Amino acid sequence: MSFLSCRAVLCASLALGLSLPGQALAQQKQKKTESIRSGVVEFAPVDRGKGSTIAGNYLAARHASVERDAGAAASFYRSALRADPKNAELLDRAFISTLADGDIDEAVKLAEKILQVDKSNRIARLVVGVRALKQKQYAAAQQNINQSVRGPITDLVAALLSGWAAMGAGDVKVAAASVDKLAGPEWYPIFKDLHIGLMYDLANKPKEAGARLERAYKLDDSALRVVDSYGRWLSRNDKPEAAAAVYEAFDKKLSRHPLVIEGIQEAKAGRKMPPLVSSPQAGAAEALYGIGASLTRRGAEDLALVYLQLALYLEPTHALALLSLGDLYETVKRPQLAIKAYERVPASSLLKRNAQIQLATNLDSVERSEEGIKILKSLTEENPKDIESIMALGNIERGKKKFAECGETYTLGIDALPAINEQSWVFYYFRGICYERSKQWPKAEADLKKALELKPEQPHVLNYLGYSWIDQGTNLDEGMKMIRRAVEQRPDDGYIVDSLGWAYYRIGNYEEATKHLERAIDLRPEDPTINDHLGDAYWRVGRKLEARFQWSHARDLKPEADELPKIEAKIKDGLPDDKEPTAAANEVKKNDKGG
Repeated sequence: MSFLSCRAVLCASLALGLSLPGQALAQQKQKKTESIRSGVVEFAPVDRGKGSTIAGNYLAARHASVERDAGAAASFYRSALRADPKNAELLDRAFISTLADGDIDEAVKLAEKILQVDKSNRIARLVVGVRALKQKQYAAAQQNINQSVRGPITDLVAALLSGWAAMGAGDVKVAAASVDKLAGPEWYPIFKDLHIGLMYDLANKPKEAGARLERAYKLDDSALRVVDSYGRWLSRNDKPEAAAAVYEAFDKKLSRHPLVIEGIQEAKAGRKMPPLVSSPQAGAAEALYGIGASLTRRGAEDLALVYLQLALYLEPTHALALLSLGDLYETVKRPQLAIKAYERVPASSLLKRNAQIQLATNLDSVERSEEGIKILKSLTEENPKDIESIMALGNIERGKKKFAECGETYTLGIDALPAINEQSWVFYYFRGICYERSKQWPKAEADLKKALELKPEQPHVLNYLGYSWIDQGTNLDEGMKMIRRAVEQRPDDGYIVDSLGWAYYRIGNYEEATKHLERAIDLRPEDPTINDHLGDAYWRVGRKLEARFQWSHARDLKPEADELPKIEAKIKDGLPDDKEPTAAANEVKKNDKGG
């Protein structure tokens, strides 16, 4: 869950003009490359003399950076730096990679070396300042943090951290003033009011704290950390009903969040909840987490990673920061690192269940599906009404083609739903897929119709039901209309365009089928089924050499096991003579206007 729900101006500001000081981070974000399936890239340093060792480690580090493997990059850069300790570029790159990897103690050592030759390096100043804040050296923390300013984001971070350092020194007035004086974009006030409110709350000044937290809440009542901070304050200041109302209002926007559910329960029980932060270090961690989480969603992953790692350096068990770190690694296609982040969420945290669901999903993505299934089954056994865990379990089972199992799992999900409404369509859709793939068509058809009843014109359901009908040679006219409506909504979805092409094929309109299937191949060139379909269409229009090419390509793309013999037979013998279309197909073909 994010720290703040960015409004338009905040989102735009976070997305634009963000760069990190220092040579390495001033470069544009490196082009993403296709991730290695295992999630791990290993390199062996070249050892052919000093120059070759440096070059080999440097190239390995650069490759690891492209693969977003900060740990490997840091190791290789540091190895190169040991051979050439005065190389400023190696020092800078080693520092940034080490920081991104979360080894803050080692990053501090490198930052101190950088500051010996470049006293203005802002990221080095920030890191040294955060280390001083953690060690309760508040004057040194303020001195270094105040030299780390650069632009709207880094100015805000510096102001908030400097304020928390002043809190550590015991002066809440100075702390509040150092944040209050910051002027800038119109999205600053919510950050300022929240953190000044937290500072006053920590200093046991309830009146001042309440005024600031209420202001932050009025600025954005959909921000989780604002809601939680204000609700906690209300509970401790003899306003339990108001606290419950604040949490319940948020629950209507985003239901069943564990922290909000706990807030509702505690407030209704009349219990006084402690402040959100319990120390200046925790306050600084909260600031770093909040901005880092927002930056992750705005596409500024490099800067977000720095802030999240620093937040976890100050507060290693910050569950929301760990979840945001895992989410960041998912965004940059590093599931192995996401797994490590989710595993760090403490067992005592209310968010452990959320972390376990994400952990299971990432385990599935690195071919450790059975481990993920085991985790999710454990969660659903503990709480048979845990809809999120049930959905995640069903999705993994469906992805692994355990169709009988996933049908049963989605049934558990439907039974656990508090009410059947428009949002319930997805359970019926997914269960319908599982039933269809496990040869239970009457049940599948009923579920797909139910999904459309709940969510009329949903393109994926229209496509699946329409395609299934046409593939079976039934309800051809209605199936064709459904697929057309799906394509109108999703014209660039290769699977849906393929369905339309196959529909034309099934009614014997091979020229129209070829046109749509060629477009589907442009959209999804690596799908074996679409290549197989296009091969069939080519054969029927007399393009037999191209047909065998498409079938060969489909064979090489690893189709499903039961389809492979059929494709190989077509490569050898082609298709049998065309059968006369059914009367229903002729009627559809007669009435159809084409693409």
